[in-house]
Amino acid sequence: MSVNKNIILKAENISKQYRLGLVGTGTLSHDVNRWWHSIRGKEDPYLKVGDINDRSTKGDSEYVWALKDINFEVQRGEVLGIIGKNGAGKSTLLKILSRVTAPTTGSIKFGGRVASLLEVGTGFNGEMTGRENIYFNGAILGMTKKEITSKIDEIIDFSGCERYIDTPVKRYSSGMTVRLAFAVAAFLEPEILIIDEVLAVGDAEFQKKAIGKMQDISRGEGRTVLFVSHNMAAINQLCTKIMVMEYGTVVFEGNTNEGIEEYLKTNQFEGYCSEYINESVETSGILNIQLVDNKNQVRTEYGFDEQIAIKIKIKVADKHLNSFLGFRVTDNNERNIFTSEIELGTAINKSGIYEFFIEIPVKTLLPNRFKITFALHIPNVTFIDCLNDCLSFEIVETGSDFHKYGNTDNGCVIVDCDWNKINYIDV
Repeated sequence: MSVNKNIILKAENISKQYRLGLVGTGTLSHDVNRWWHSIRGKEDPYLKVGDINDRSTKGDSEYVWALKDINFEVQRGEVLGIIGKNGAGKSTLLKILSRVTAPTTGSIKFGGRVASLLEVGTGFNGEMTGRENIYFNGAILGMTKKEITSKIDEIIDFSGCERYIDTPVKRYSSGMTVRLAFAVAAFLEPEILIIDEVLAVGDAEFQKKAIGKMQDISRGEGRTVLFVSHNMAAINQLCTKIMVMEYGTVVFEGNTNEGIEEYLKTNQFEGYCSEYINESVETSGILNIQLVDNKNQVRTEYGFDEQIAIKIKIKVADKHLNSFLGFRVTDNNERNIFTSEIELGTAINKSGIYEFFIEIPVKTLLPNRFKITFALHIPNVTFIDCLNDCLSFEIVETGSDFHKYGNTDNGCVIVDCDWNKINYIDV
């Protein structure tokens, strides 16, 4: 272990290579070639080949690197959030850290016991009851029967499965299984707790309890949590540090807010459009539109609490100085959310090319997918230019007041109403 006693987990040069389409190492000739290089003290020849793990491309090699040269340290009591889009290598990394699979290269040093919750039913025997599985998992962690017994009432109470605790786990729903599995992993006091996306299986009430328990584990009990999730609200609320992965490599490690921002920048959805260009306008029209963040970067995905701005460049002739420039935002269900416009004559007084910069108020649009239509028009007379649904973007849940209600439809706009006018009526 590292000289620094606060470091409880250290991963050095972790890589994982797979051969596509086959089980195991591949053909006999490949195995013999590996063996021949090994007895001569030479490096595995197939470590020098392989494509990055990009699912959207065909690639030229039959080998693929699910992970490539991963290095990081985790201190005691830290909550490390590991985020990235599907295929980034998050689950592979957690399986290596949990010793479910071995790395192709590299080493990991631990400073304590590890408990993992990687998928529904991890470590559970379906034929055994919930109670028996609690003792079974505790024994795997090296705990005595007496130690497990002292915790079992807390585990059952937290899981909410008391009525079924003496029923075989194979008869549990996925929600019940993950509740019990999390309770077992959290209450049997591992020094390092590894949690994959499985909490998404639970309902909103259980997710809230689980996040609260993980906070207690790290802040109150000084234990370490590694947490993978696509729920940015949970990541933002729980994690003290973020690691962003892309194509099997680490592209960011550091502050939680900066990490989420980096993830949103790199995780732009295909099919979304954040920029429109039309340089062929002759007299009047819309030349260019961009959707940008507070660093003037063009993006299609934003956090709930991020500033979103629209840059619109127009060309306007003298005869159209009395026109209006506006836009309408609609949601994914074609509902009109809001409209905003300006009468050009109040802002400009001569023909030419102008750029408008419009900021959408922060924390106004709730997490959803949106489209924007733009128009340059003279009301009730003519449309000079109209661009239907030309931009599209998504607001991601990073901590609105409504995320605690789960997936309930709370509309698309949150309004900061004045709740301070209160009249006392009677007892």
